[in-house]
Amino acid sequence: MDISFKKTIEEKTSCEIHFISKKGKEFILSDSAKKVDELTEGAITNTITNNDYKGKFGSGFFITTNKLNSNEALIVSIGDKAKFDDNKCKDIGGQIYSLLQDRGTKGIVSIYPDGMGVNIAFGILLKTYNFHKYYTGEKIPKSTKFDLVIQDSNEASSTVIFKHKEAIAESIFFTKDLISEPSNILYPQSYADRVTAMAVDTGLNIKVFGEKELEEIGMNALLSVGQGSARESKVVVMEWMNGPKDEKPIALVGKGVCFDTGGYSIKPSRGLKDMKYDMGGSAVVVGTMMSLAMRKSKVNAVGVIGLVENMVSSNAYKPGDVIKSLSGQTIEIDNTDAEGRVVLADCLWYTQDKYKPSAMVNLATLTGAISIALGDQLGGLFSNNDKLSDQLIKAGAKVDEKLWRLPCDPLGERYDTYVDSTIADMHNVGKGGEASSTTAAQFLQRFVNDTPWAHLDIAGVTWNDKGSMTASGGATGWGVQLLNEWIHDEKL
Repeated sequence: MDISFKKTIEEKTSCEIHFISKKGKEFILSDSAKKVDELTEGAITNTITNNDYKGKFGSGFFITTNKLNSNEALIVSIGDKAKFDDNKCKDIGGQIYSLLQDRGTKGIVSIYPDGMGVNIAFGILLKTYNFHKYYTGEKIPKSTKFDLVIQDSNEASSTVIFKHKEAIAESIFFTKDLISEPSNILYPQSYADRVTAMAVDTGLNIKVFGEKELEEIGMNALLSVGQGSARESKVVVMEWMNGPKDEKPIALVGKGVCFDTGGYSIKPSRGLKDMKYDMGGSAVVVGTMMSLAMRKSKVNAVGVIGLVENMVSSNAYKPGDVIKSLSGQTIEIDNTDAEGRVVLADCLWYTQDKYKPSAMVNLATLTGAISIALGDQLGGLFSNNDKLSDQLIKAGAKVDEKLWRLPCDPLGERYDTYVDSTIADMHNVGKGGEASSTTAAQFLQRFVNDTPWAHLDIAGVTWNDKGSMTASGGATGWGVQLLNEWIHDEKL
């Protein structure tokens, strides 16, 4: 799909799109919609009046006429204009794509968005994603293709801004691809290979550590989780150092469990196939680093992902094992299905020790409890730093990837004592399953030292079968927009 912005649209198009809004029960036509209504002798107002049109947000109707510079016009309602923000712009864009697909529209589509063009176009672009690579024959969905030209008096600046939006969209699509792949296709080595290829294309500096190197580094906790698999565990480090040389980097750390059986604390068979996306946190880190490089962002950033498979075998780690982590702290394994935090323990310690970041954010599909608490609408936020928490919450609200902060105590207080062990420095789970999302965060906090740190538990928001106005069902790519907004380069 080609998307362009023009001050004036002179070419004939297959369809043109205009907007209406509501104020109470009154319909308000945009300036361009008013002109269409005049040219068509009231076709818009007559349709609204004579068809009991309610003007629900995202609803639309087509007008076929020979009096316009197009074959037909699509009129779309944005609902209450007072409530219409950038996120609703994206939603309208996604809905426009669906309406045009249902119509079978081809050729060039012109949009007259009253200054909303960039975000509407972004929403349309996001909606184009699908993961149909394993369909064959008649199963392959038929889709229509069209290009967009958007009327915009700020043609030059909108073109530049949208170029950055395109980079974010491409990075979200890459993230979704990673999460969607079955585990026989995406495993630690093949995952690392994909990230390496992406890094070469975008200019990221990349290092891939295999098990021999990880043993030398001392990442015994991560290696313990992966030792039951025939496939070698990996750690991938991505660097983008395009900011001031003396500026500390921000750090992103992701859980990359490519398949999670639960180990000897084996999961029930129901839902087990979904454990292919237990690497969702790592995919968001990869997508964010990719977008920073594509946008040539003037920032210093490092991304670290731990890639393992948690399998059952004669060599798998077991409940009751005691593991020495990279930090030197010892971990008593109570539950082999609480493996993500054990992987992250070494990755977090390595990152804060080597890079001394100004802030560190980890992402993980860490606990089922977060889904019970927040469902599929909000990500869970835990942090040792109020300022960082506020920044992330604000960024999430701006892009509609919202966070809800939950307790994470200072070390040695209240919830933190839940992970104390009688024979080691800590258990990998809390007592009796109480406050399990919080105790997971308390565990992680023991590996960050004094670094401003936040843990995003994205177990509930990484996959959504229902989809949304801007996405089909499946992998959501949730978090890439949030982190881009948080790291936002003011100089763009």
